[in-house]
Amino acid sequence: MEKVSRVIGSVVVLLIFAGAAWLLYHELRHYRVRDIRHSLRMIPASRVGLAVGLAALNYLILIGYDFLAIRSIRHPLGLGRIALASFTGFATSFNFGALLGGTSVRYRLYSAWGLSAVDILRLVLMLGLTFWFGIFGLAGVLFLIDPFPIPAALALPFATVRPLGWGLLALTIGYLGLSVFWKRPIRFRNTQVSLPGPGISALQLTIAAADLIVAAAILYVLLPAGFGLDYFEFLGIYVLAVVAVILTHVPGGVGVFELMVLKLAGAESNEPLVAALLIFRAVYYLLPLLISAVLLAGHELLLRRRATERLLEGLYDAASAAAPALLAYAAFAGGAILLLSGALPVLPYRAEWLARTVPLPLTELAHLAASLAGTGLLLAARGLQRRLDSAWRLTLGLLAAGIVGSLLKGLDYEEAFVLAVVLAVLASCRREFYHHGSLVHLRFTTGWMTAVVLAVLASVWLGLFAYRHVEDLGGEWDHFALNDDAARFLRAGLGTAVLLLVIVVRRTARRRLWEVEVKPKADWDAVAAIVRNSSQTEANLALLGDKSFLFSERRNALVMYAVQGRSWVSLGDPVGPEDQRIDLIWNYLELVERVDGWPVFYHVHSQHLPLYLEEGLDMLQLGEEARVPLAAFELDAPEREPLRQTMDTVRGEHCRFEILPAGRLSGFLAELQGISEAWLAHHHAEEKRFSLASFDAEYLRRFPCAIVRQGGRIIAFALVWPGAGQHELSADLIRIRPGAPPGLLDYLFVELMQWGRQEGYRWFNLGMGPLAGFEDQPLAPLWTRSGGLTFRHGAHFSSLVELRQFKDKFAPVWEATYLVSPGGLALPRIIADVAALIDGKRTTASTEP
Repeated sequence: MEKVSRVIGSVVVLLIFAGAAWLLYHELRHYRVRDIRHSLRMIPASRVGLAVGLAALNYLILIGYDFLAIRSIRHPLGLGRIALASFTGFATSFNFGALLGGTSVRYRLYSAWGLSAVDILRLVLMLGLTFWFGIFGLAGVLFLIDPFPIPAALALPFATVRPLGWGLLALTIGYLGLSVFWKRPIRFRNTQVSLPGPGISALQLTIAAADLIVAAAILYVLLPAGFGLDYFEFLGIYVLAVVAVILTHVPGGVGVFELMVLKLAGAESNEPLVAALLIFRAVYYLLPLLISAVLLAGHELLLRRRATERLLEGLYDAASAAAPALLAYAAFAGGAILLLSGALPVLPYRAEWLARTVPLPLTELAHLAASLAGTGLLLAARGLQRRLDSAWRLTLGLLAAGIVGSLLKGLDYEEAFVLAVVLAVLASCRREFYHHGSLVHLRFTTGWMTAVVLAVLASVWLGLFAYRHVEDLGGEWDHFALNDDAARFLRAGLGTAVLLLVIVVRRTARRRLWEVEVKPKADWDAVAAIVRNSSQTEANLALLGDKSFLFSERRNALVMYAVQGRSWVSLGDPVGPEDQRIDLIWNYLELVERVDGWPVFYHVHSQHLPLYLEEGLDMLQLGEEARVPLAAFELDAPEREPLRQTMDTVRGEHCRFEILPAGRLSGFLAELQGISEAWLAHHHAEEKRFSLASFDAEYLRRFPCAIVRQGGRIIAFALVWPGAGQHELSADLIRIRPGAPPGLLDYLFVELMQWGRQEGYRWFNLGMGPLAGFEDQPLAPLWTRSGGLTFRHGAHFSSLVELRQFKDKFAPVWEATYLVSPGGLALPRIIADVAALIDGKRTTASTEP
């Protein structure tokens, strides 16, 4: 159902684009390409230079959005990094929007600089709030002071924008009032967001209004004198066009923005306005994207100088995080440029030069090759986003072919220069593309494929517009002549369609559902070695015997997962060296994509969230993991008085703590099993699986065991999970004999922490606990019904509030943990599947491919 909803959303975007393209075609039906080219030449270079200067000023103003957002979440990030994230983030989001995940560059940069996923979500919400607050305030004032008429063709119930102005101004005043009087945080998608104070709100209004005023001026200065609109009238038109672009979700607002401006401006002659719009797109959209790529290339070159490597270490982390997405977008833009260029006739003076120097067959071949290269770039860019080394090599070849084709088909040195810049940047970033995945099984999101279709449709529209005056256009297929650009457009369009069709057919033919069966015997030696070398104690759950494994190429890292229904549930992030984890995540996503399953990552941390989100997955915060820094755990501290009293009480009951080494449990297993069964019966519970340890003799023999004796009889035990390198210690499968002294659970944890500290461990992991205020969360009832006992040690308490309070008494450091999945309408089913795995009701499993 979730996939259907995403397809429907993409179809809506395509229909909106198609409608805008048809209306735009109708609006410009009386003009020819040569008229628009003439208008382009009539724009003075001084005005283009002024537009570039205003664009630079606008991007400086845009830094204010991120600056206010960072300050609102009280993060001490420096202005230089904020500026870099703002510039690259806006450059990509303006061009590609939400459909291609245009916000992922900003997300990757901020996460590389230490912001948590929750901080970034709050930051993005603040960015959106600033923009909408500013646009409402500015539009409200403009529409009241100087309301312009609304074209009758739009069939709106009012003749001017004045009623809109009153409504927008009322919303602005309401927000200002909330910032003064509303002090409680507002909850949005399980995240609490506090409204800024009146001072920050005033800055929001100022920055957003300045942004829109300067951005509109960029386009306005490109218009000829005496165009018929004063600046403030044009500013209102620009604001409405921007709102339309955002609401339609068409990447870059292609077609939608132009249509709104042309319709609302109501000019007698549209050629100067169309020419200004083309220059505006180049200056405000494409140029900043190229500058972002050049900055990245320069940064990579600087890093190769050892003297500056340490100085720029922090920036390298950010550049490494942002490089794949930024270069993928640049390559996609290069492909779109090649397709659009192939749809236009060659300039006459360049055609004459080609006729004298280049043979006609070579020109024909170059035109077709350039269009096919452009199509290939649209697809290969997705591989760059996934850091595929094969995509890196293919993209270099396609860019080189595009450069040669651009020069030979029409002496288009402008686009050849743009492609050369992208080629140089990509070549300098070789080390960022290290994933050895296959392009054949590359996973395309619905949004990406929609963007590819949009780019192809835009080139088809442009060609039909450029050659609409050609008689019998359909009969031009087999005409070969130097001045027959229409025939070359048709052949290039056919070649593009055939290439896409072949790719779709091959991918469909290769795709098959794998048989899903229980793995009879895993490579336990490899699994045990990976777990033994992991510093994270949760990795020990791989040895339970209820999971399947996807190994890295070196077999030193793994993903442990189980299948329930369509949900392929990975427990945690991949286990193993950090440099193997990203490849494993990609491989796992490819595996699930091949069987048309739902990729689910249960109990993951924020480190790899940008990668998951880039794949079109959604995140849901499950809870928070509690980890106690053992070096700071002092039982003698004043705040530990309640714990000291509990320890004294339990010790007064003649209780004694002891650690049984791994392999020494054989003589105690029967007694421990009796305690476990009695505990389960007392709590009316059953053994859990998947994310919690269960009583299994073979499993228990692998680990040390903490026991508590009372008068020689064992009354409690806990399985002890050691992490590699004494990094972390944890305990699970805690079972207490009914009738044991009160406070025994506290006693057991304190003794474990003191023992771990003596052994040199740095952290004690108490496991995941509910969020503070969990019962107020929108999904709390659903999650509690489906998996309320999935929190470690949760069965010892009557409520999640008590569990949270118990872990809080040890003063842990809380770190958010998430469920990453397709989300949407599939989420309830996914939660139910995860709960079924934990409850031990698993119905299916899968082998490693």
